[in-house]
Amino acid sequence: MIATELATHAIVAFQQGTLAAPAPKGINTQGVVTFFASNVAPILLAVLGVIFIGRASRGEISKVLTSSAIAIVGLAFIAGAATLFFLGGFLINLIFS
Repeated sequence: MIATELATHAIVAFQQGTLAAPAPKGINTQGVVTFFASNVAPILLAVLGVIFIGRASRGEISKVLTSSAIAIVGLAFIAGAATLFFLGGFLINLIFS
């Protein structure tokens, strides 16, 4: 008797949607990008700066200059990719609006 009542209650609850699985949510990519840009990137740049200062204090100026140039070129590529991303979005909105 009790098992039948529990089964009936479960079926009714499922039909009313209380036991239904929640709808899947998308990933907040904007939040992920903002988190990396505001938290992770400054920490990585600070670590890179400490490494450069450590090498410079040991007299390895050529390695510091080479690493700095590579880092600046890398940042330029990242900035260029971001610019192309926004430019592409602008062109798509211009063409399809």
